[in-house]
Amino acid sequence: MTSTETVAVLGTGMMGAPMARNLLAAGFAVRVWNRTAEKAAPLGDAGAVVAGSPAEAADGASLLLTMLTDAEAVLDAARDALDGPDAWLQCSTVGLDGQSRIAALAAERRIPLIDAPVLGTRQPAEDGKLVVLAAGPASLHDRVAPVFDAVGSRTLWLGEAGEGQRLKLVANTWVMAVVEGLAETLRLAGDLGVPPERFLEAIAGGPLDAGYVQLKGKGMLAGDFEPSFLLRHAAKDLRLIEAATDLDLPLVAATAARFAQAVEAGRGDLDMSAVYVEH
Repeated sequence: MTSTETVAVLGTGMMGAPMARNLLAAGFAVRVWNRTAEKAAPLGDAGAVVAGSPAEAADGASLLLTMLTDAEAVLDAARDALDGPDAWLQCSTVGLDGQSRIAALAAERRIPLIDAPVLGTRQPAEDGKLVVLAAGPASLHDRVAPVFDAVGSRTLWLGEAGEGQRLKLVANTWVMAVVEGLAETLRLAGDLGVPPERFLEAIAGGPLDAGYVQLKGKGMLAGDFEPSFLLRHAAKDLRLIEAATDLDLPLVAATAARFAQAVEAGRGDLDMSAVYVEH
């Protein structure tokens, strides 16, 4: 069924491109832009209008959706794209300061803002199985629900804009701790003469197991770091977590340091599970 909404998607990288494809599959008219133009070009074959600028992408669109690396990228792109659409769905992970700056721009330009970061990496994005952490005006919930249904398996409505970013930082704290903890566990196994795969076998199917642990653990042991979530983006999110609180979080600080070392070692464009590799 074709929707009457036209969605302008700014950012067609690892997450934005599959989100745009799923919007097309759901019957939305989609206009796309990406700073690196070749990343947006294939979406033209899928039926999207590929634009040369954010303003061109937003021309004729009723909804703006941003999925970019950080707050600076969001603000740079959105400033030229807010005149046409009448609602802004901001799906990038930008942290609390970034969210405040984005909210200020939205207020200045008098466009309603839905703060809607997502849980999930490349495969859930491709499968339309993201979890949308949405927050914003209740008057828009019914209108934007079909957009979120197209890209996700469920949407959590959380209250005022900004609550989505808060829950995303909390969730990412857990995810990064799991990845670093798993990497150290497998390295320790090898150092103690225990085949690391024995650990994954030992916890399989029990209360200590998780599908994510098995997936990432097997990838680490196989040396398969095909990116599902870029390590440099994970390192950025850890910096956002640290900036969001005055709490003493030693595990977050240590994990952030490990991820930063891995980026400095040249593994930023690999999957975040590449923290397994010794520096």
